[in-house]
Amino acid sequence: MNATIKLEKNHFPVMLNELVDIISPLYGGTFIDCTLGQGGYTSRILNQKNNEVIALDRDKAAIKIANKLKLKFGNRFKFKNFKFSDIDQISIKQNKIKGIIYDLGFSLNQINDQEKKISFNSKGSLDMRLGINDFSANEVIHQLSEKELSLIFKVLGEENMHKIIAKKIVKEREKKALHTEDLVKIIDAVKRKKKQKIHNSTKVFQSLRMFVNNEISELINGLINGFKILPIGGVMVVVTFHSLEDKITKYFFKNYSEEKNLSRYLPESSVEQKIFKLIEKKPILPSKHEISINPPSRSAKLRYAFKIKNNSDFEKFKNKFKYLLDIENISRVL
Repeated sequence: MNATIKLEKNHFPVMLNELVDIISPLYGGTFIDCTLGQGGYTSRILNQKNNEVIALDRDKAAIKIANKLKLKFGNRFKFKNFKFSDIDQISIKQNKIKGIIYDLGFSLNQINDQEKKISFNSKGSLDMRLGINDFSANEVIHQLSEKELSLIFKVLGEENMHKIIAKKIVKEREKKALHTEDLVKIIDAVKRKKKQKIHNSTKVFQSLRMFVNNEISELINGLINGFKILPIGGVMVVVTFHSLEDKITKYFFKNYSEEKNLSRYLPESSVEQKIFKLIEKKPILPSKHEISINPPSRSAKLRYAFKIKNNSDFEKFKNKFKYLLDIENISRVL
């Protein structure tokens, strides 16, 4: 029980102090950490001895961290190796949960993992699977049509050169199997005259990772199912790192924190009910100091909301982002 927890080198839990201020672990309770990762949030919460944490992570590499946490914190820590979209399948006492945390970022270990091959600096066959997947990026690049690839790059990656890149990929894959290095060269060739602050391959690789791991449906279902098990008074906290994640999270909290009667002629049952309380409408951003010691945090946004009422109808939320879910459904052909 004297084991110590050391975060992996260069791993920094983003906006840790801000998150702790919001969830108030000092007063005790059970928290669900939907993305254990390197255990930064969980460790801080469990340092208060009247707290418990149930942690989830689809990545098997997180099991090693979970075992260390179990040694130090004992029965106050529990771990499940599955997707957070299945959060409602956890066997828990609902009235004990105080908060649910979703950190949608990736650790340096995951980015540098040569088996996962998330990064454009990786070598060899494309993969990008984070755990519990049906297919890899290699299958996406070699089996989907030019039109399908273009759509993935455009919508999920917000890549302006999506059509040309997709066309070039289809042409080159007829000659040989494409590896990570080949994809980077294709993108560089298309964008050779473009001056950007980010790497040429960032947006395409982001879109492939999101597609392979069903990150859109994972977030949408994760938020809905998390809401279902959170008791009234509990808090949901989401840390996002790119615009689509933040757009989904912002809509979920904002749309359900305002009472809206679409027409005075509609029956009262058609009035959307307020189920969240927002303390801050704008996202919390990392401080200049945090960005200086952890540059990847610069794109992070933290949003949170307190549950004030139950609700079982989230069809409007799903329909709002149906165009994104439809792109994920392209994978049915793989």
